[in-house]
Amino acid sequence: MSTPVEIFCDGACSGNPGVGGYGAILRCGNVEKELSGAEGETTNNRMEMTAAIQALTLLKRPCSVTVTTDSQYLVKGMTEWIKGWIKRGWINSKKEPVLNRDLWERLLEMAKIHEVTWSWVRGHDGHAENERCDQLARDAITAWREQRGSRF
Repeated sequence: MSTPVEIFCDGACSGNPGVGGYGAILRCGNVEKELSGAEGETTNNRMEMTAAIQALTLLKRPCSVTVTTDSQYLVKGMTEWIKGWIKRGWINSKKEPVLNRDLWERLLEMAKIHEVTWSWVRGHDGHAENERCDQLARDAITAWREQRGSRF
């Protein structure tokens, strides 16, 4: 049986597109690790996805993972929409190319390594880990701006 891991993740964007940040918490038993980062010209959806990718990348061996996020885009993308996108050659229901295909493909690769369950929680609703991830993402945006000057 693989090691059970909990991942909580969130993304934020100041402007959409704009400067974005992500935050994540990995928990295995009573061991916890936080991570965060930021990018310049990005979107909220890309940051939501990046948070999950960065957290999954830190796992050193196959694990049974529950990813909890407030992003319905991420959860529905991985549980409902992705099979249809692949079947249609990465074309969505509006007959347009799927946005963020590069990140969806990375998530698919991670899902081949780990047994991943995707779980949605309402954002800004008092869920302690989701609130912490939101703060990590917003702090990453602030740090990114401070490193590059206030013009961003």
